[in-house]
Amino acid sequence: MIMNEKNKFMAYLKEKGYKKTPQRRAILDKFLELKGHICAEELHRALQKSHPNIGFATVYRALKLLQGAKIAGEVNFTGKRRRFEKEARGHHDHLICLDCGKTIEVYDSRIEKLQDELVKKHSFVPVHHRMEIFGKCKSCQ
Repeated sequence: MIMNEKNKFMAYLKEKGYKKTPQRRAILDKFLELKGHICAEELHRALQKSHPNIGFATVYRALKLLQGAKIAGEVNFTGKRRRFEKEARGHHDHLICLDCGKTIEVYDSRIEKLQDELVKKHSFVPVHHRMEIFGKCKSCQ
């Protein structure tokens, strides 16, 4: 999967007329390596050990390019900070703890089936959807 994502990103950069820089490659590699929902600051910090010359603005702009290439998807659970996740993981929903911020990814085919029935019933053509349930995780209850 990682090689496909790299090829996809390089093709996107070429198509849009952007340079294939070592910094963008390093940012892509680190993004694909990290797990979960990460913000630009976390990605920047993770890169500082191996690439101390890559600035925060470069990381942020590269994340936008990763979004454009459909490699990263933006999620903003609390309205405080934009986070990014890998698009290749497929559709899933989120349970978000309002106290500690923990995010649990969930997928349930029954929910997806009900959503499909709902849009069909209303002759609605969905383009995108997401489900986020806010509450308290087991540790914070």
